[in-house]
Amino acid sequence: MLSEHKKLLPIRDFSELTGIKESTLRYWDRIGLFQPAMRHEDNNYRFYALEQVVSVNFISVLSRLKLPLKAISDIAGPARSPQAVISLLEQQEFEIDREELRLHEIHSAIHVLKGIFKQGLEAVPGEICVRRLDAMPIILGPENTYGRGELFYKALMDYCKQAKYHRVNVSNPVGGYHVSMERYLGAPGLPQRFFSIDPTGCDCRPEGDYLTGCVQGYYGQMGDMPERLAVYARENGLECEGPVYVVYLLDDVCIPNPEEYLAQVSVRVRRRRGAWQAANEQREDGI
Repeated sequence: MLSEHKKLLPIRDFSELTGIKESTLRYWDRIGLFQPAMRHEDNNYRFYALEQVVSVNFISVLSRLKLPLKAISDIAGPARSPQAVISLLEQQEFEIDREELRLHEIHSAIHVLKGIFKQGLEAVPGEICVRRLDAMPIILGPENTYGRGELFYKALMDYCKQAKYHRVNVSNPVGGYHVSMERYLGAPGLPQRFFSIDPTGCDCRPEGDYLTGCVQGYYGQMGDMPERLAVYARENGLECEGPVYVVYLLDDVCIPNPEEYLAQVSVRVRRRRGAWQAANEQREDGI
């Protein structure tokens, strides 16, 4: 309904007409972004002219696009031009692209962590077996260096500090990489490299049959798992090939007690030729 002030609308009517909340109009007025056509001399009530319905539209459009009010305010007057608005939109487009990338990385980390933790709930501590593992994309870090008597913590911290230079999202699970079973047996708590489990990784733990063992304990504490894996491989005619991967299925993100962290150690294996022959002979003999 029009007021008596020459077709001026009180704030309530202007709000209903434009769909802009009264509180928003008051705030825009306070910061000098959009002011009423006049104020009542006695009660300071705000009144808006009908033509302001059009002039406020650009603020509504740009604010819905999440542009900063300060940036909108800078072009609210005579400075507004197609070129100025295009520049503002280009900057906002860049910010949205960056935010989409950040959200994608967060979503990816959530997906990976959820899958790893579910594996941890199904794993049996101390169990050793051969299982088929799917390909796992990873990002390998640089080679680690260890001083005399150093544990892997300093190397891990160095890896995390340099993560951005290696395109690593440190929210993803980080694992230990040993170049061979021999190197793992010699120093199970000192991986030669670290890696991040990342769906965008250009490196990969290939699909295949893996000798796996699950061990509980704090980071780097392998107990007798290395020796047990070696014995299992020998007794079952398995030949280890390629690197050893250590992935913590349950860690400090979801377990308060370090003694209950759960690591999965895996190394790709194949049966030795003699073992295959013995197995075939047993089948032929009906054993």
